[in-house]
This record gives sequence, C-alpha cells and structure tokens, in this order.
Amino acid sequence: MKTRTRIPIAKPLITDEEKRRVLEVLESGRLVAGAQVRAFEEAFAGYLGVKFAAATSSGTTALQVALEALEIKPGDAIVTTPFTFVATSNAILHAGARPVFVDVDDRTFNLDPNQVEDAVRRERARAILCVHLYGLPADLGAFSDIAARHGVLLVEDCAQAHGAAIGGRKAGTIGHIGIFSFYPTKNMTTGEGGMVVTAREDVAHRAAVLVNVGQNGSEEYVYERIGYNYRLTEMAAAMGLAQLERLEQRNASRRRNAEQMTAAFAGLPWLLPPVEPAGYHHVYNQYTVRVPADREAFIRHLAARGVGSRVYYPQLIPHSPAYRNLGYGGSFPVAEQLTKQVLSLPVHPALSNEDVAWIIESVRQFPHRDRA
Repeated sequence: MKTRTRIPIAKPLITDEEKRRVLEVLESGRLVAGAQVRAFEEAFAGYLGVKFAAATSSGTTALQVALEALEIKPGDAIVTTPFTFVATSNAILHAGARPVFVDVDDRTFNLDPNQVEDAVRRERARAILCVHLYGLPADLGAFSDIAARHGVLLVEDCAQAHGAAIGGRKAGTIGHIGIFSFYPTKNMTTGEGGMVVTAREDVAHRAAVLVNVGQNGSEEYVYERIGYNYRLTEMAAAMGLAQLERLEQRNASRRRNAEQMTAAFAGLPWLLPPVEPAGYHHVYNQYTVRVPADREAFIRHLAARGVGSRVYYPQLIPHSPAYRNLGYGGSFPVAEQLTKQVLSLPVHPALSNEDVAWIIESVRQFPHRDRA
C-alpha cells in the first residue's frame, strides 16, 4: 500500500514574524499588562467592527468573564447546545447559572432555533448561549429575534469562528457579547488566550475589571469587583497581532481546501460533506463530514494512509459523568446521532495542494460497503 508522511488534523502556523515580536517583548522586560495587549484588543475590535474588546488568558476564561460581565445571576437558566466542547456549559455552571440543553439542527449542527424558543419560554431563560460550531455561524437572525421577543440576552461562543459571518456581519458582533479562543487548533493562535467583545460600554468595563483581579486599570489596588487574574500575557498578544494580520489569508486557504473536498465528495453516497447556507461565510475551523456507517473502519483506513482525523465530539455534554452526577441527561436525537457519525478531516492552511489531493484520494478509495 502507498504510504506518505502523516497529515495532522491541525497544525498551527508560526512564522518568523511571531518569533521576532515575541523576542522583542522578552527583551523589553514588560511581560504583562502592557502596550501589546492594548494594541491586540484594539486591532481585534477593529477587525470585527465592534467597539470594545478585552483580552483574557483563554477562551474558557473569556466565557466566564462574559457571563459575569452580563451580570448573569445564580440560578439563571441559559439555553445552549449539548454538542460542543465542555467549556461552554462549564462556564454557565461556574457563573452559578443553569445550562438548559436543547437539540441541534440536522444540517448545520448548530442550535435548532425552534427548540431554543420553546426552551426560553418554558424555562423563563435569562440568556441564549449559541456556539458557531466548526466555523459555521449559528442562525443569529433567528436567535436575535427570539432574544428580542422574550427579553433575553444573546451570547456568541465564537471559539471556532474567527472571521465567520452572515450577510457580511462577523460572528461575535450580533449578540450582546461574544467570545473567542486563541488555542493552537483555532484559526489564529496566541498559544493560549481569549477575547471578550461587545458593543456595550458598561459590559466592556466590567469585563476589563474582572480580568484584572477586579481593579480598574487607572487605579491600582482599588478593587471594584471580586475579579480574577485572567490577563493575557504580552508575549501572547504580540503573537496575536501577527496572527491577526494573516487571518483572512489563512481563512481563504481553509475555504479553498474545503471547496475542493466538497466538490470531490459530492458523488459519494456514504459520506455527507458540511453545508454552507446561502449568505453564510464558513471559516472551516474543522471540515466535518458525516459517515452514517462504518466510521471506525473509515478512521482506520485514513490512518493507514497517513491522514489524521478526529471525532469532535464523541459524547454529549449532559451525558458525561460529571454532568450526570449533577442530574443532567435527557434525549437529544439529532445530536446523539451526530456523536456516532461525525468525523473531521484536515483542512488547515498548512496543507499543500498535494496534501489536499491525497486526502481526497484517500477518502474516495475507502471500500465502503454501500459504495457502488
């Protein structure tokens, strides 16, 4: 069998420019709470077209700060998805609030608006926390309408959606608040890091204070709130500035790779490629297909040909041991089916044309039992 060097599911791109900027910070001796973080916040807000941004130490801490900055209270119900990374609902619990899980849409894998509205009404929810899964924006038009009708807050988890958009409006700018993650597998990285973004000055002020151990940046040792040390480092911010400059170019590479694969897989009866609804701009943090049968055999086939893959996510959050111990559970037919069928293939901008061709060939050569 033909073999080649393994193609990883993800690969952060770190250039000499990132290294140069980080070295400058190290040589400066100012490693925290300096000009690099402020510049990164301003540049990221400018890129999105939103008024305010507050950098944090991770996407998870960004979520926690966002909820507290919105003044979510203990016991508040927050409607969210069971099919994502656990940090989303963990942040709700850390805020003392209560996650209310509802099922997802069969095509987009994002929250189903009809079920969201039912849950908002039934639970008298305080907020909707939607996730833009795999880089595809959730139905923000529908969720904005629901939020307005019921007087609830809309929180956007954009950890996988840097630069994603609907009708030209970028993810993170439509709800009351949005968050981003800069983990190494994301569309841009600072190693670890996150960002809270909002158009509301009062919310932005509370977020900045919470990140900085509760003190206003202009008054040292004067504490407005019981805050956290969730600050982003100067080195991470310097990396982020360099990464942001290349984000659009790298997103375009992801989209080109995805378009090639989707075209090549269109005739396969045993595999369903991801969708991109009209007017949506998918940034393909992951290229996630559905394999209704033989997924494990397919994974082994890809591995034998040196193609990395990964299941995001093999278990629903409310069905995990930690959540079952808290009394969660429930039935989510679409999401449960997805845990058994989804598989992500490499789509990142480090792929060469040869890599993409090899991935396509490897997928098409899988001897699936339903294949003609």
